[in-house]
Amino acid sequence: MFQSPKILLRAYGVTIVVTVAGTAAGLLLTAMTGWVLSRSDYRFNRQATFYVFFTMLFGGGLVPFYILMTQYLHLKDSLLAVIIPGLLSPFHIMVMKGFMSKIPFEMIESAKVDGSSEMRIFFTMVLPLSTPALTTLGLTIAFNYWNEWFNAMLFIDKPNLATLQLLLVRMLSTIEYLTANTEFVKQLGIDVGQLPKYSVRMAMAILAAGPMLCIFPFFQRYFVSGLTLGSLKG
Repeated sequence: MFQSPKILLRAYGVTIVVTVAGTAAGLLLTAMTGWVLSRSDYRFNRQATFYVFFTMLFGGGLVPFYILMTQYLHLKDSLLAVIIPGLLSPFHIMVMKGFMSKIPFEMIESAKVDGSSEMRIFFTMVLPLSTPALTTLGLTIAFNYWNEWFNAMLFIDKPNLATLQLLLVRMLSTIEYLTANTEFVKQLGIDVGQLPKYSVRMAMAILAAGPMLCIFPFFQRYFVSGLTLGSLKG
């Protein structure tokens, strides 16, 4: 793998761009949607919450999803095809709604009396108070983007846009194909016994999971806090 570091580093760069951009945009959209649904003064609170919850029960299917992304949105061979599908998750919205509903509404009313706008209230009051939930969901969203390979496999054909996970999957598939077709490999002059099998899987696991394993301890305090806050009443 390290004999061609350029390919590996390029895949790392693509994955980092997708993870950072997707996590930032996904957190913002999730927080804004959860804040709207948690507002008791929102007229269509129940209808909108049911609409979000309903999408957790049913999906559109793979074929309509592929047609939408390629024929209507024209996102073939674009990183947006990897970023957009993971921006909003109904489960994350419901978690954020449950957390933000515990923010005292009297604080919002006091800020309005002082002349604060809705956007200022959201960015200067709501988001700082929601740090544990944002960190917990941010880690989850980042893990999802970092480990994403299925959407990349569907929509990414250009080698320079391949994510890290997609590159590793393709490498593993190639090795398995060569191992299964020994006669063809021998005709190419390749020794089948020298092809890596289990060692390449272990190397892939370290390359794929290593960065996230290094990042997680720095956010563990917020992650545990975000998981336990929803279970307390008072």
